[in-house]
Amino acid sequence: MLPDGMTCIEISAPGGPDVLVPAIRPTPKPGPGEVVIKVAAAGINRPDVLQRQGAYPPPPGASDLPGLEVAGTVVALGDGAAAVAVGDAVCALVAGGGYAEYCVADARLCLPLPAGYDTTRAAALPETFFTVWHNVVERGRLQEGESFLVHGGAGGIGTTAIQMAKALGATVFATASGPIKAEACARLGADHAIDYTARDFVEAVKSATAGKGVDVILDMVGGDYIARNLRSLAFDGRLVSIAFLRGSTTELNLMPVMLRRLTLTGSTLRPQSNDAKARMADGLRRRIWPLLDRGGIAPVIHATFPLAQAAAAHRLMEENTHIGKIVLTI
Repeated sequence: MLPDGMTCIEISAPGGPDVLVPAIRPTPKPGPGEVVIKVAAAGINRPDVLQRQGAYPPPPGASDLPGLEVAGTVVALGDGAAAVAVGDAVCALVAGGGYAEYCVADARLCLPLPAGYDTTRAAALPETFFTVWHNVVERGRLQEGESFLVHGGAGGIGTTAIQMAKALGATVFATASGPIKAEACARLGADHAIDYTARDFVEAVKSATAGKGVDVILDMVGGDYIARNLRSLAFDGRLVSIAFLRGSTTELNLMPVMLRRLTLTGSTLRPQSNDAKARMADGLRRRIWPLLDRGGIAPVIHATFPLAQAAAAHRLMEENTHIGKIVLTI
């Protein structure tokens, strides 16, 4: 039986990390097709920071608590919830509510823990793996033998994208700030790790590809990077935008898009339907989870914090010194 109440982390008001405060709330109940997970660990992601700042509200019907990925044990099933059972250890993508002792998830978005994984390690998987799969494989259509560039290669998305693209048979480029982060990208499998504080990434890509450019770029920077990304793409190249750290507006000459048959696309994951996310989960289960089971790829975890120290975890993320993921444990 579920307890009446649970500990969670609320956003008391839009602002800095200190607005993340512990609270007691009613334990959520599962709706049709849903499960309740007793959360053992929850990943921290950039959208959590944006939500805390008041810049990324949860979609309609989602919990207002932060947290987009969890790992733990299924403790209750809603009507029609299939493919999971009470007692199963799972990790799950959720639209909110992860910073809590209990969290509701669509049963279709629950994935088993890979072989040898504990819940802390598994909690670092869903948000970044769903994001990279959808944007690099589904939207970017990356194929074996193509070339791929990811910006922010040392972050949670970047460390995942490097490994996934490499495992899918691509030549991988990654940008990072400083030699330490660039070396981390190289260790993860990047064929060309570019320290953008020391070298222009456009020149580095052109030099390494004999002027051709890369086939797919995953960008979370935006701003002036958009035009520079277009100069870095090969004929029929695809630019996929998932965030805009330098802003979402810029002035562009679109003639290269037409002359070189470029594709500009992008997405946000959180507002998409659970049907769409279930399709992504199926792809991950078939293509990527076997690689995790064999140890061919793995999440990179920089640090863990207890749930009550969520504010400290957010401060670390905003310092931008981490490599890989930050995880809360419960």
